[in-house]
Amino acid sequence: MSASTIRAIRRKKSGLSEVKLVVLGATGVGKTALTVRFLTKRFIGEYDHQTENRYKNEMMVDGEPVIFEVLDTCPKVEGAFPKEETLHWADGFMLVYSITDRSSFNYVKELRQRLKHSIATSSSTSTHQMPYPVLIVANKSDLIHLRQVGTEEGEIFAKENEDGFAEVSASDHVTQVTEAFDALCREVHAFRRRSKQSLLDRMLGNKGGVKNDTNKK
Repeated sequence: MSASTIRAIRRKKSGLSEVKLVVLGATGVGKTALTVRFLTKRFIGEYDHQTENRYKNEMMVDGEPVIFEVLDTCPKVEGAFPKEETLHWADGFMLVYSITDRSSFNYVKELRQRLKHSIATSSSTSTHQMPYPVLIVANKSDLIHLRQVGTEEGEIFAKENEDGFAEVSASDHVTQVTEAFDALCREVHAFRRRSKQSLLDRMLGNKGGVKNDTNKK
């Protein structure tokens, strides 16, 4: 039984939607601050952790309870990419850069290309297709005087990849952060509906094909 099937059974038993999100980005862009801000509404400043942290909490999205499991990644080496198992674990991806650090924006661009490659490879070689929802998040919007990456640059990049985009300040605006995570959650739900419909269409199409072949005989 595949991991996705097991998760679906657990969701059905609990009656709650379960969404697994991975927060990716270079060091120092505020991944942990965003995650903790969303889950606890509290803001933490500098937080230097050397390992990945996984958080789990029940939150409300559009009036419905959702169990969020958020993986806050920590690159071991500058410019390192996440492991394939991490990418397969996720239902959705939040790619974070700081508007005050252009190199972090370039890193997100490379991450996005890596995701595209992983998705394409997984789709053709595995029965568990990688989830596609991606949200590009520009953090530290309160530090306008230090800006190196314009809002329009981020919006254009996200649009080119058909991703969502949000510019936020983890330190100043809890509402912005919550809306960003909620938006990604909605995309995960929409993706699941599309995937379910696509599978149903293929099944009905195959049945139709078998029936037509039988009639010919």
